[in-house]
Amino acid sequence: MSQYLWYALVGTGLFSIGLLGLILQRHLLRRVLALNVMGTGVFLIFVALARRAGTLPDPVPHAMVLTGLVVSVSATALGLVLIGRVQRLHGRPELPEDES
Repeated sequence: MSQYLWYALVGTGLFSIGLLGLILQRHLLRRVLALNVMGTGVFLIFVALARRAGTLPDPVPHAMVLTGLVVSVSATALGLVLIGRVQRLHGRPELPEDES
C-alpha cells in the first residue's frame, strides 16, 4: 500500500467520523470539534491527491491546505464565540428545540 493511498484512506475515515459526530451530537462544542475532524480529513485527502507522475508533488493542493487551515481556525473561533452567546442566552450549549 502506497503512502498516498494510506493518506487518502485515513482522510476518508476522519471525514466519516466527523460527519457521524456532526449528525449524532446535540452539544454545539462537539459539533464544532466534529467539523474540525472533517476538515482534517479533507486536508489529508488533498495531500494524497497532490501526487503527480513525477517525483515532485503538485504544489497547488498544498497551498489549498494551508489556506484551509487559516479558514478552519477562523471558523472555529467564530463558532466558539457563537457557542458562548448561545450559552449565555439559553443556559446550555445546545440549540433550543422547535415547539410547533
